[in-house]
Amino acid sequence: MPPVPACPSRATSPRLSPACRPSPPAAASLKFKVQTPRGPGGDERGPGSPLVHGGGHRTPATGHLGHRPHRAPGPRLRPRRGPLGLGAVPRWRRPAPPAMSVSSPSDPESSPGTQRGPQATEREDTEPEEEKVCAVCGDRATGYHFHVMTCEGCKGFFRRSINKGVHFTCPFARSCPVTKAKRRQCQACRLQKCLDVGMRKDMIMSEEALGRRRALRRQRRLAREQPGELTAEQQELIGILIAAHQRTFDSSFSQFAHYRPAVRLYIPSPRSPSPSGLSVPSAVPSPQLECLDEDVLPDVFSMLPHFADLSTFMIQQVIKFAKEIPAFRGLPIDDQISLLKGATLGICQIQFNTVFNAETNAWECGQHCYTIQDGALAGFQQIYLEPLLKFHISLRKLRLHEAEYVLLQAMLLFSPDHASVAQRDFIDQLQEKVALTLKSYIDHQHPMPEGRFLYAKLLLLLTELQTLKVENTRQILHIQDLSSMTPLLSEIIS
Repeated sequence: MPPVPACPSRATSPRLSPACRPSPPAAASLKFKVQTPRGPGGDERGPGSPLVHGGGHRTPATGHLGHRPHRAPGPRLRPRRGPLGLGAVPRWRRPAPPAMSVSSPSDPESSPGTQRGPQATEREDTEPEEEKVCAVCGDRATGYHFHVMTCEGCKGFFRRSINKGVHFTCPFARSCPVTKAKRRQCQACRLQKCLDVGMRKDMIMSEEALGRRRALRRQRRLAREQPGELTAEQQELIGILIAAHQRTFDSSFSQFAHYRPAVRLYIPSPRSPSPSGLSVPSAVPSPQLECLDEDVLPDVFSMLPHFADLSTFMIQQVIKFAKEIPAFRGLPIDDQISLLKGATLGICQIQFNTVFNAETNAWECGQHCYTIQDGALAGFQQIYLEPLLKFHISLRKLRLHEAEYVLLQAMLLFSPDHASVAQRDFIDQLQEKVALTLKSYIDHQHPMPEGRFLYAKLLLLLTELQTLKVENTRQILHIQDLSSMTPLLSEIIS
């Protein structure tokens, strides 16, 4: 038998010779082999190669590339697959930890999860302080009361006991425990403990002193809530609007003289002309009415000519009111027309509310008096008339001042939501200025119980008024198909 070459020692050779490497059986080889880069001399240069780690030999657990060594019986793990499943990824032996490291990763003092850095120090500094407890019963304390840190319960108990001068008697040996759960069982021991911990009788205020202090606090709170005076600019704006309203609005309706009186229209047959005996001015053509039957609504449009003239008179007053405002006159003509078309009907309702009598639910316009039934005789439907009456009742109950009425009209006039408005930003600023003036005026002129929600109620009513305006326009357009309207009224609702 030829002699077996001896294996060189580890000290004399940096790597094992091929003869000393363990050769696993061929049956344990994998299907695919991973090609590893080799050096100029054919040496492997993988991560576990001695050329990388500077010495050492392969252990039998590592094995040769492409071969799997013998393993002990037990559960076997599947080899990890490389990219695209072309073969097993070699498990290179990780380098040993540096020699200077003397602690293991499992050491709680050196593991990364337990290291105390600056963030941990900051968290410790920002931790909440220990909860303060009552010196009498141990409950949560709310502060120093009568020279001792106590809870609200013990504070009130001590003040009531001293003010009333009640003498408590302990049925036991005056050594009852005073805790949060048992502090109500013995009042004598609780009062004695209040005195023992240092609560002072001389710091208790009398009932008269407490009443004076509470009144002073209430007065100071009301003084803080009391709004300041109106600015000079706001007072000037209110003065301009009131003067414009007084010069243009006739509350007695004395100038409302040229109108068509209420008439009774008799319709004997469909599409028949009106009777010649009606007192209708010659300048106004006789309406051609359509009716399905003689017995169906014979008097429905008896007030229509009169209401058309009344609406025209109100629209003329609104136009004069707008032209009295300098900010409105400074706008382009197209913007003036757009604002008037969008706000005239709403402003008419605000002005009409100033002559509304909430007791009789009637509009008293000088010598004329109108009710909701007159609107029905003019052709308006109940879907519009009932919410309209409710709106006027709600607005009249607020008992607004003249300044508040004119500010509401200005808010409706300077609305940037109208179509075809060019200077939208400027108009929006004007409306905001008017709204702030109205809010300041309400806060200053109305006391708190009455004026607490007055401004919010007015905003809600303005929103309801916009809905009424849409329904009013729809019904007027429907009535216009049956009767002739004035040119100004047709221009506004067009």
